[in-house]
Amino acid sequence: MNNQSSNSSKQLTIDNESSSISSASKAQIVRNEIIKILADCDFHSGEQLASKFDLSRSAISNHIKSLMKLGIDIYSVKGRGYKLSQPLELLDENKIRTFLPVDSNKQPNFIDVRNVVTSTNDVVKQLLNEETSLKSGFCCLSEAQTAGRGRRGRKWISPFGSSLYFTMVWHFNSGYQAMAGLSVMVGVTVNKTLAEMGIPGCKLKWPNDVYYDFKKVAGILIEVEGQVSATVSSIIGIGLNIQLPNNIEGIDQAYTDLNAIAGNNISRNELAAKLMSNLWLALEMFEQQGLGPFLNDWKKADLFYNKPIQLVSSNHKTEGICRGIDETGALLLEINHKVQAFHGGEISVRPA
Repeated sequence: MNNQSSNSSKQLTIDNESSSISSASKAQIVRNEIIKILADCDFHSGEQLASKFDLSRSAISNHIKSLMKLGIDIYSVKGRGYKLSQPLELLDENKIRTFLPVDSNKQPNFIDVRNVVTSTNDVVKQLLNEETSLKSGFCCLSEAQTAGRGRRGRKWISPFGSSLYFTMVWHFNSGYQAMAGLSVMVGVTVNKTLAEMGIPGCKLKWPNDVYYDFKKVAGILIEVEGQVSATVSSIIGIGLNIQLPNNIEGIDQAYTDLNAIAGNNISRNELAAKLMSNLWLALEMFEQQGLGPFLNDWKKADLFYNKPIQLVSSNHKTEGICRGIDETGALLLEINHKVQAFHGGEISVRPA
């Protein structure tokens, strides 16, 4: 093949890739608009949707099927059209800002709301690699995650518009040692935020879960970018169940959501704003004073305090009485009348 043919082939490949990306982007735009139309929870006919987007009814049907794969409950009734099973409040940066304290709006670029991502932690990691100026307090939120994950690599089921998928970045200039107990502090802050939203009585499971009536309602995944002795960036991921679909699959433990607990609709935008503002304040305090100011709140909400538990690591189990946590966030376990401290990592806590 001569050089001219080779260059032509490369250009054709580039053009095809651009066309493919453009088609995918257009499809996503159409689906976003369909969701906005269906969000009122009324029926909308396939004919009306096809006319609005200048598409065939079969094309609209395919878009609906793609949305359902994201975990959206959509009813399809012959002669009536399509309807969401329940009203849907989409995330909106402007609405989130209306719930923030006035002085929070001094940072105009700290909120990044996206539609569908692999995970919000992944987005923040990528931005950290691309932008050295990403400030502490920057938040990314998404409507759905295709590869959401929890601690120990477990999959976090992330249906569209059903939960809060939230990641905040915070830089610690003193390195890793300044982050001891960070997941514990974040759990306390999530619990405080839920109480402010009218959902008191949640409990905290060491080191990073929030429970209600022994059912999981939120999880925390903290990842770190940077070198041990230099400034490190903590990537604080939070998944919070708000109103999960009835037909959800893939969750292998007892769970609940905020609307089931509260008996009414929780505003995702208001919740996002309260969580942001509370985390900013808590992280500033944590950076200055460590975990100390948060220990009493953890003790009050500790799911297993003074109860028999098992610590499971690989194939090893250790049993004892939970005696809370220490100032570094380590779990205190009484074994044969002696208290030992256990740090995070691959340890899982279960009732004995």
